[in-house]
Amino acid sequence: MRHLLGRTLMAASLIITLPQAMAEPGGCLKYGAAGAVGGHLVNHGVLGAVGGCATGMYRRHEYRKEAKEKAAAYDKEHPGAKGSYEEKATAYDVEHSTQPGKSAPSDAPPPKN
Repeated sequence: MRHLLGRTLMAASLIITLPQAMAEPGGCLKYGAAGAVGGHLVNHGVLGAVGGCATGMYRRHEYRKEAKEKAAAYDKEHPGAKGSYEEKATAYDVEHSTQPGKSAPSDAPPPKN
């Protein structure tokens, strides 16, 4: 019992002290693993992994490109603001209430509750 409690406390303290991960979409490992599983089902695991990796790299590239565009727009509105382009893109989203994956605010009216 003491051994289990000690290991549990050790694991909990490790999880608490880990740095926060960046919230970026996919990437080669995540999409490659999914592609490998899908490819394995049709006996083309390596081909699926390569296709998944390429898709993940493209998705991450598009995400970073959009974040840099939003950061540039934020810099135009707030010259001299400090922070990384991810922080500026998030601030731009907050100020302009954009939906994820879109650079401009939606024209649709807000949903009624």
